[in-house]
Amino acid sequence: MSALIALLFYLATAVLLAGLAWRIYLYARTPAPLRIPTTPAPTTRSGAALRVAREVVLFQSLFRANKWIWLLGWAFHVALLLVLLRHLRYFIEPVWSWVVLIQPFGLYAGFVMVAALIGLWIRRIGVARIKAITGPSDHLMLALLVAIGLSGLGMKYLQPTDITGVKAYMLGLMRFDWQPLPGDPLLILHLLLVAALMIVFPFSKLLHAPGVFFSPTRNQPDNPRERRHLAPWAAALERGTASAHPNPAREEVQS
Repeated sequence: MSALIALLFYLATAVLLAGLAWRIYLYARTPAPLRIPTTPAPTTRSGAALRVAREVVLFQSLFRANKWIWLLGWAFHVALLLVLLRHLRYFIEPVWSWVVLIQPFGLYAGFVMVAALIGLWIRRIGVARIKAITGPSDHLMLALLVAIGLSGLGMKYLQPTDITGVKAYMLGLMRFDWQPLPGDPLLILHLLLVAALMIVFPFSKLLHAPGVFFSPTRNQPDNPRERRHLAPWAAALERGTASAHPNPAREEVQS
């Protein structure tokens, strides 16, 4: 079982990294031929960068749209961040002091994460206009995240596992020095669910995380009058057209 889960995590990591790299490459290559920022928008590049930062950290547009959904969504993401930071103790030795300090906060964040996910799930079931655009994949992603959270909390309160053995196993994976994994059923289930999430993440709606950085409605400054916006492919096409069909009048003026 230890060897099978080790191979599964190597596969999941490869799929996650390769999938993310490919999708980010596609995002970066997608042309934005028009200046289409959502107004009111900043008129400078630094202002647009600050706007993206507020969107990533504070979910600004969601706050303006719906306060309850913003509260659930923001609480889930902040709790998830604390939970992930808490798990750093399994991958580093010695453990950094700030990681030790956030351990209780990361534990309580697990409850907040599960509660927020259940609230978002109830919204998809109970709100008619959201239910109409919710597909099976949305329910599966929420179920997977809730199951990961519940199984993690279960290892703390229902069936405690040998965290020393878990850490030795994780460090062994990183160093290619495999160690035996504790055989607790909840631990095995938790690891299998996490590996499944890593594999499906690059192909799911959860990929909005890096996608927000490439959204032209957010990252473009609102300066169409001050500066002409020309996509790289359009600029190349324009140069090719100009060289193939020179303008005699322009040449005469230049001479």
